Amino acid sequence: MYRLKIDSLIKQNEGPKLDYKLKLSLDTESEKKELAKDIAAIANTNGGRGYIIFGIEDKTKKVVGVQKDNDIEEKIQQVIANRIDPPIPIRMEYIEYKNKILGILTIFKSRHRPHQIRQNGAFYIRRGSTTDVARRYEIANMFKENAIISSEMMPIYNSFIDEIDEKLVYKYCQKINIKEEISIKLLENLGICVKTEEAKYHPTLGGLLVFGKYPQKHILGSSVRVTLDLENESIIKVFQGNIIYILDEVESYIKYIFQSYDYPLEGFLECVRNSLVHRDYFDLNRETNIYIGKNKVEVSNPGTLTYGDTLNSILREKNPSRRNAWIHQRLIIMDDKMRFLGSGMGIGKIKEAFKDIGGAKFYNIYNRNLFRVVLPGIEYNKVLLSKK
Repeated sequence: MYRLKIDSLIKQNEGPKLDYKLKLSLDTESEKKELAKDIAAIANTNGGRGYIIFGIEDKTKKVVGVQKDNDIEEKIQQVIANRIDPPIPIRMEYIEYKNKILGILTIFKSRHRPHQIRQNGAFYIRRGSTTDVARRYEIANMFKENAIISSEMMPIYNSFIDEIDEKLVYKYCQKINIKEEISIKLLENLGICVKTEEAKYHPTLGGLLVFGKYPQKHILGSSVRVTLDLENESIIKVFQGNIIYILDEVESYIKYIFQSYDYPLEGFLECVRNSLVHRDYFDLNRETNIYIGKNKVEVSNPGTLTYGDTLNSILREKNPSRRNAWIHQRLIIMDDKMRFLGSGMGIGKIKEAFKDIGGAKFYNIYNRNLFRVVLPGIEYNKVLLSKK
């Protein structure tokens, strides 16, 4: 590793991809356990390669150095092989720095996330400078990114087949030219329900969200909360139902609110549509939130950009990864207003709609699994337009 790279790393504070350790020792079970957790956590955390630097005090960043061990890389590889599944590629080096010897462990970007600790079955990630147990939705997202599972096809065990609206299923079958009578086998073939190991049928998460009568009974976070903050007090409305029903109701409400304002409404509605089709529905307890105020308008929902995508790559390629591909395809077919055609170019549409009146800001917040779009507020926009 080059000296400039070391200088650059040590100037940084500990974070998701950088950890400082005072010493490098693998003599005890506890030391092996802690190192395995830290390596797995850095590999599981979004971003490129990560580093653990041995021989530095983590609070003061004082360089104290370590004793050189020519067999240390082999020992670390053994720890990884015995304790982490699947294994993680690493490289161990010793570097002379300020007359001290530092150990630099490089943890390469992994294409096989999530990595699990064999001994306790746990998955770890980094939250800032801390190694922590991954939450359920974080584990699910890692599995999904690597095509190991699809959350849309997971059964919702407390739900029942009669919670699926057969009229919507019939409409869908008409649109895709299926002439069969609606049966449990047809619902299974369509991915609307699955047969579990107990030989019982339950709706899938995607089936409930698109075809369910009232998905919020089981998927608490699938509602949309709209906060209107224009007068002396805030007005909050919560919209529930399947995705298309919610979208129809929310759009009708937003159009009513904005009828007396000169605002690029289509750009705002594109934010709302994107939030419903691309949000992380495996994060069961957090709603999509829409805030409409004088100083800002905001749409936020659980679910960062999928692994490997960036705002720039989406704008450049116009072909992003889809978190909810099954849901997205059904919405394209089911939505008579054709609002989901051309999905994937939404960020570009939003930027274009607001480019002359303050712009749109996008926040991809990995450590909170949150995506936010902040737009100009109604009053700011009105003042700007009055100057034209």
